[in-house]
Amino acid sequence: MTISLDHPLFLRIASDLADHGWSQQTIFLPDTLTQALAQECQARALAGALTPAATGRGANAQVREGIRGDAIQWLEPGQSEPTDRYLGIMDSLRRSLNQALYLGLEDFESHYACYPPGACYKRHLDRFNDDDRRSVSTVLYLNQAWSAEDGGQLRLYLPHERQHEVVPTGGALVVFLSDQIPHEVLPARRERLSLTGWFRRRGASPL
Repeated sequence: MTISLDHPLFLRIASDLADHGWSQQTIFLPDTLTQALAQECQARALAGALTPAATGRGANAQVREGIRGDAIQWLEPGQSEPTDRYLGIMDSLRRSLNQALYLGLEDFESHYACYPPGACYKRHLDRFNDDDRRSVSTVLYLNQAWSAEDGGQLRLYLPHERQHEVVPTGGALVVFLSDQIPHEVLPARRERLSLTGWFRRRGASPL
């Protein structure tokens, strides 16, 4: 699915990133697509396709439920019609950000994330110490009829000791600079579903 690179929603995201380093859009996807993605995430979870997420990567990757409690599965093109539509929209956003901000974003990686009740993800940054390719983080929420009392907020730690909390309501999108915005996922009282992703640039290594 291709969208104009000058779509007002894309331009607002680019402006927010340039001015503040983060952006929150209350409604990013049509409700029908959000529901289809949520149903697919739940179906994958029921089929046992989601696996406990680790912190770190490579030989240093560890599953530490006290630090990170979600289960994930990576998206690949051709898996389903809803995920292909989503990946197409995010590729249009990638190209729009490159056009507006000259970020040099080359690709996008994303996974489903399912947090059971009580699970969290402690404060962290999204860029690995040995890999600087992740430049812009994205979180799309898939939760229907979610309220603040359900918990599960994304807490962003902003400059000057400010904080901002995002209620994970279905269809909302949060975008932020991966190496500049520490954040955490607070425990929820319900199962919490999202699509987490990263726009990546070419790494510093020539290989």
